[in-house]
Amino acid sequence: MKLLYAFPEPLPLPRARGLQVAHALASLAATGTEVLLAHVPVKGQSPFNPLGQYRIDGIDPLPIERTWPSPLNRIPPFSAWHSTRFFARRLWHAIDLHKPDLLYIRHLKLAALAAKRSNLPPLIYEAHEVFADTASPAKQEKMAALEQKVMRHAAGIVCNSRATAARLQERYGPARRLLALPNGVVPMPEPPEKPWADAGRHIVYAGSFFGWKGVDDLILAAKHLPDCKLTLIGGEDKQIERLRAMLDGQGAEVELLPRLPQSEVANLLSRACIAVLPNRPEPDSAFTSPIKLFEYMAAGCAIVASDLPSLREILSEEDAAWFPPGDPAGLAVALRTLVADPERARAMGRRLRAKSADYTWPARAAQLHAFLQDLLVGRAS
Repeated sequence: MKLLYAFPEPLPLPRARGLQVAHALASLAATGTEVLLAHVPVKGQSPFNPLGQYRIDGIDPLPIERTWPSPLNRIPPFSAWHSTRFFARRLWHAIDLHKPDLLYIRHLKLAALAAKRSNLPPLIYEAHEVFADTASPAKQEKMAALEQKVMRHAAGIVCNSRATAARLQERYGPARRLLALPNGVVPMPEPPEKPWADAGRHIVYAGSFFGWKGVDDLILAAKHLPDCKLTLIGGEDKQIERLRAMLDGQGAEVELLPRLPQSEVANLLSRACIAVLPNRPEPDSAFTSPIKLFEYMAAGCAIVASDLPSLREILSEEDAAWFPPGDPAGLAVALRTLVADPERARAMGRRLRAKSADYTWPARAAQLHAFLQDLLVGRAS
């Protein structure tokens, strides 16, 4: 099976979706799938930099620019512009040349452009949210039209969560073939024994600092956590400055760190006792499948989490200390509950680490490979 994965953005990409693409494709190639990766190149860098590798066996990179055609791409102001449509036009030529069995896209606009064409391989669209719900009000109608087109024409839909799958079908009707497939994690070595008796000094958040992620609520909760220490990893400089201005010296000690290499994050998580998912009840949170959740689990951390359906898909009642989303005081209570009960926290961390084996990237790739094979067999019969 030859699959062309089209990603009309620069790779490597220092965001969660860039990491997700690298891990997902490396694991899929390991199943024996021949992968062609069409992407916007970054000069001097490999799309697999997030994995610490220059090449991946079974994956052939296809660099495709999204700039204006030459010579306009060298003339201001055209040289500063780029477009998914330019990428798409070059992609169609690459498809004619390489003749893949399937075209796989997780970019909605590119998927909608592909859905208009009748001479392409079967289209698989990977949905990580419902844009008609998460976009700004001014763009929701346009996003709904794009999603409807893709849902109507795609041969298969892969969703990052059951919530995403349910909402897409609620809005646009049943998909021809659909797979709900959460993100994954790299299996981690057995972590060292954690200082559970002093768990309050080893509380961590790892991820982006966007508002819907709830980092502000975690900062507010810190004021109610004397003798604790919270480490937040993954902020941009301006975000860190803004959060630091919210601190008033009361409550917990708070350490704010920028985005770090994945190996450093894994090392910090291996020594952390409690990890936090403080997502707010906003549209983006309804569809999330946070990679950091699976990293927390694999690192053997106890978890404090917003009580959201998207997180309940993965975590049972006993798998987290739950709190009402958007409630800093409730978040502080949930943290204090785990800090005060080290044995509960230890048992939770042990249970979650064992559970993480079901959510590795190779396990995810095996399910995706079977889905794609069934789709091809179904179309051939």
